[in-house]
Amino acid sequence: MAILNRREFIGGAVAATGFMSVASAADDRPLRLGLIGCGNYGMVNVNAAFKAGGVQVVAVCDVDSAHMNDSADKIEAKQGSRPKLSADYRTLLEQGGAEAVIIATPPQWHALMFIDALAKGLDIYCEKPLSYDVREGQAMAAAAEKAGRIVQIGFQRRKSKAIQQAREFVREGGIGKIVQADVQIHYTAGLRDTTVKSPPATLDWNAWCGPAPKLPYCEQIGHFAWRLEKEYGHGHLVDWGIHLIDATRWILDEGMPQSVQAAGGIYYFKDKITTPDVLTAQFDFATCPVVWRHRLWGAEEYTPEVSNGIFVYGDKGTVFVTDNKWVVIGKGRNAERKVTEIRSDMGGEHMQEFLEAVRTRKQPICTTADGHKSTATVKLAMIALETGRKIAWDADRQDIVGDAAAAKMLKRPYRAPYKHPFRS
Repeated sequence: MAILNRREFIGGAVAATGFMSVASAADDRPLRLGLIGCGNYGMVNVNAAFKAGGVQVVAVCDVDSAHMNDSADKIEAKQGSRPKLSADYRTLLEQGGAEAVIIATPPQWHALMFIDALAKGLDIYCEKPLSYDVREGQAMAAAAEKAGRIVQIGFQRRKSKAIQQAREFVREGGIGKIVQADVQIHYTAGLRDTTVKSPPATLDWNAWCGPAPKLPYCEQIGHFAWRLEKEYGHGHLVDWGIHLIDATRWILDEGMPQSVQAAGGIYYFKDKITTPDVLTAQFDFATCPVVWRHRLWGAEEYTPEVSNGIFVYGDKGTVFVTDNKWVVIGKGRNAERKVTEIRSDMGGEHMQEFLEAVRTRKQPICTTADGHKSTATVKLAMIALETGRKIAWDADRQDIVGDAAAAKMLKRPYRAPYKHPFRS
């Protein structure tokens, strides 16, 4: 069903034969990395790679020259050599030198960069969400399967020792039959100036928007604050909540939900953001319903200890888990609570696993196909919210069924001259 039209993915043969794996190299040279997207999280990933060791960043790319030069300065200070600079990711890919790339741009760019990098035979660490729309994700998963390269998607919570231990406990029947899961991240959003103005002289705003609609520039949607803009980050559930939805799927060993419904709106931040500051979504998985909630104001004051985490309810008890702690609550009014606190370097370990996978050619924990399932799950919630209807998902057909209008929203039209990588 998903067919690639990015040069018909000619690079598949290159991916299969054109690059020697690091594991087969005779010397102990550093793994050569490229960075696409030099903002905050791009450098978080680069620093995680430096911490893991055995890497050299040979090229960086960003549409904001200030970000790019600042990152290059920091990289040069760490490794003693300055990476090549380019404003266009295609230049980075064409000039060669890198064996793997980190993609840390806003999600409207992920699909094109990801597929083009695979066509060049590169391994990829790609930040979440995998794609902006569901059809992009399907095209990316198909491209990754065809290319056979190493790919890690940035769902770092899978490296939380607390989540790993809670998962094992739940899967071994520690709280009996699973009845429901509740997931939430409440926090107070920090907003920026919404006044329309000219973008900074260093920023190519047209290139930043890429295949997405080109909205007038303002500080609220430029760079970091794009996360709460519908056309780019698509809101709190898609940007941050996706981490815990992915972890919940992983704990439950689930694929995609069978149906999704959602309700919410913009109440406190009206006319300042374009995605819900209050949202409830219910994902009906085969195992149990999973309910997501967030509020972006008056957020964590009442119960800060559970403002960010997952509740899994069983018929013999309950588990609550967050990044560095998990709690078992027995059944009954005065049941004992067992608290386990255990810290993890989630980002560092996730990147380290990717680098080791590149060297050993063994796929890491979060594949493209699995990252697509988590991304598509939260995207279905946003479609359900926008349509105001419960939507049904057919996993075999990879489609919304019984609702043609909702199904059309699985693929966003691209802004010219960009071409969407999926066609049916």
